[in-house]
Amino acid sequence: MRLMEQIWEKARSNKKVIVLPEGSEPRTVKAAEIIKKEGLAEVILIGDENRIKEVAVSEGVNVDGIRIINPRTYEKTADYAEKFYELRKNKGVTLEQAKEIVLDEIYFGTMMVKMGDADGMVSGAIHSTGDLLRPALQIIKTAPGMSIVSSTFIMEVPNSTYGEKGLFLFADCAVNPNPNAQELAAIAVATARTAKALAGIEPRVAMLSFSTKGSAKHENVAKVVEATRLAKEMAPDIMIDGELQLDAAIVPKVAELKAPGSNVAGKANVLVFPDLQAGNIGYKLVQRLAGAEAIGPICQGFAAPVNDLSRGCSSEDIVNVVAITAVQAQGLDI
Repeated sequence: MRLMEQIWEKARSNKKVIVLPEGSEPRTVKAAEIIKKEGLAEVILIGDENRIKEVAVSEGVNVDGIRIINPRTYEKTADYAEKFYELRKNKGVTLEQAKEIVLDEIYFGTMMVKMGDADGMVSGAIHSTGDLLRPALQIIKTAPGMSIVSSTFIMEVPNSTYGEKGLFLFADCAVNPNPNAQELAAIAVATARTAKALAGIEPRVAMLSFSTKGSAKHENVAKVVEATRLAKEMAPDIMIDGELQLDAAIVPKVAELKAPGSNVAGKANVLVFPDLQAGNIGYKLVQRLAGAEAIGPICQGFAAPVNDLSRGCSSEDIVNVVAITAVQAQGLDI
């Protein structure tokens, strides 16, 4: 069974409520029908009900039984405005401004998650990453112990014996351009937790560099060494090692020579890149040259799951990201 099929099964096992703020966007409306039919989540479409139903008819989609909420008529909108005002008044936001801001679909959806009326949110089919992250950082904020929001890609490499039979998580490939040591440590821990929650694997985290165990000296290497130390302090129960070159991280024979005795080297399944340039180049190289499936980017580090879409996404992509978000929300259950 491929990983995405496993995620679907897990989503079905404990259905969560996922809000889709871009409720009248045609791909989103199509995705909502599939999600309902497949039983992956209880979805909420945000927007004008008449407009959403017009789109559904034009796209040949049935939205019967799917909840639609219009921020302008919803009975809890005033409560959301009051809460947003409390959260942002120290930043100069007035109550009148808050009432206007929460009418924006993205802010409204984020407030639904904050107030416990939804378990997670997915957006980005027609909005930028910044449009999604800005309200999420203002309202939902980071999870306890997390200093940074980051992203990861789940990479499925065909016909590979490396990693977890070809399965890897790569981070951070989409959000943080140049994380410092503390931030890199937080990214490592968050990605390890994502590996467990979504991929169901025991994470073995390699902190990547162009040096292995002191083979080169440079300030960029020193950052990775320090990040490794901090990550181990943050999560002593997770297998984390570094600094490691890529071959030492995933190839057993190279690991024996370069990092003997490491519990990660030669068998890493979580690869933490030192900066965004390396991560973004790395995942695209593997995707294009090895024919890997890249699932993501998956946001991590928020106190509640919020995920971004590519503006070129398909309805199927939205369905998959909703399933991922639902499984992330399951991981927050006590």
